[in-house]
Amino acid sequence: MSIERCDFREGEYIDSQYTITKRLGEGAFGLVYKVVDYAGNVYALKLLKLWEVHPEIRQQLSDRFEMEYQTGRIESPYLVHSLGHGFVKGNPYILMEFCPNGDLTKMPRNADWNTIGQQILLGLKALHQCGKVHRDLKPENVLIKQDGTAVLTDFGISGDRNKRMTERNILGKPTQIFGTYPYMPPEQVQPKRGDATVLPTTDIFSYGVMMYQLLTGYLPFGPLNDENELVLYLKNAREGNWNRNALTMSSYGLMFKKLIEGCLEPDFKHRLQSADEALQMLPPVNNLFSSIRDFVPLDPSQVRGLLLRIMQGEEYGRTYDLTQLATRSYMLTMGRQDLGTNNAIPIVENQSCYVSRKHCTLEYDDQANVWFIRDGQWDRNSTGGWKRSTNGTYVNSKEVDQNGYYLQAGDIISIGDTKLRVEAY
Repeated sequence: MSIERCDFREGEYIDSQYTITKRLGEGAFGLVYKVVDYAGNVYALKLLKLWEVHPEIRQQLSDRFEMEYQTGRIESPYLVHSLGHGFVKGNPYILMEFCPNGDLTKMPRNADWNTIGQQILLGLKALHQCGKVHRDLKPENVLIKQDGTAVLTDFGISGDRNKRMTERNILGKPTQIFGTYPYMPPEQVQPKRGDATVLPTTDIFSYGVMMYQLLTGYLPFGPLNDENELVLYLKNAREGNWNRNALTMSSYGLMFKKLIEGCLEPDFKHRLQSADEALQMLPPVNNLFSSIRDFVPLDPSQVRGLLLRIMQGEEYGRTYDLTQLATRSYMLTMGRQDLGTNNAIPIVENQSCYVSRKHCTLEYDDQANVWFIRDGQWDRNSTGGWKRSTNGTYVNSKEVDQNGYYLQAGDIISIGDTKLRVEAY
């Protein structure tokens, strides 16, 4: 498919069915328009600017754009919904619900931050339950619907993924990531060995930064007006240096103080681990939780088997039937697909290098009818005969060691940039 430049103006048509009424914004990779169809329905339309992207990464960005569309299909009243998708002059677009009240930067200081704060957490909870991490949570990426509900958007080509792509120097031009740095946790800005896996705790940190900013009018780790102040800002984030007293100046600040302290913990292992933990630290809002459904495992007596489904990764949607694989072996290895390694579950990772070739092991206990996952694999050349992975294996944000973790339906396994959900059938 040939790719042509798209420079649409008001009154012109996209895909012969959507009339542009306004350009809403433009980012490094996309254009967002307000459009209307023949029936008078109003939408937001996001167009991927493939014509400006180096040919080497067009497919990679298109794949992530498709994943963004699929993420917008998650059923939650706190996520901007994807309504359709297509192509125009070879460039993909996503049709989304239109939120007329702008983003959080336009909210008044006396807004109901308790309700808004909980709606954002419920949006994160919906993402995390499906194995997604937003990666770029900031006020501009929280929109307000007609009825006043806060909803998350822009959960596709963003955040630390842009940073990783820039560092690998595979973009045709530098990516604008400076505006994202204030919200990124230390382990994503400067990952240490073993800290490269993206977990829900990434979003929890960003949430803390964002709520502090909205409640006080300042960023927590100091001013950030230019790149000269960036070094000190990131140092303060690593060391947990921020002005807690600023939160005591208002009733909402006092309400959020303990929660924000838990979110801004520099060590992700000591940070609040989930949206549920964060929600428990705020007074509940009437009728807010009734529309959120937790992932409900099947009754054990009705379970015939377990499978792993890739929810985020280069083979999005692929499944591995553990029960079927167990007919050949009760011990299954999982790691990066490599010609020199024969993993039972080979994870394709061509766009990054955060999954180890010998990453983890799944073992079936036929007496108890349960599966365990352990970090690392047997390796006779390693000390003790067991080789740990480079970046760790995590289940629901908690690190798994070689002693193992008992898997249940609904668990999210994270290895590198790949996330798999455990599902029963």
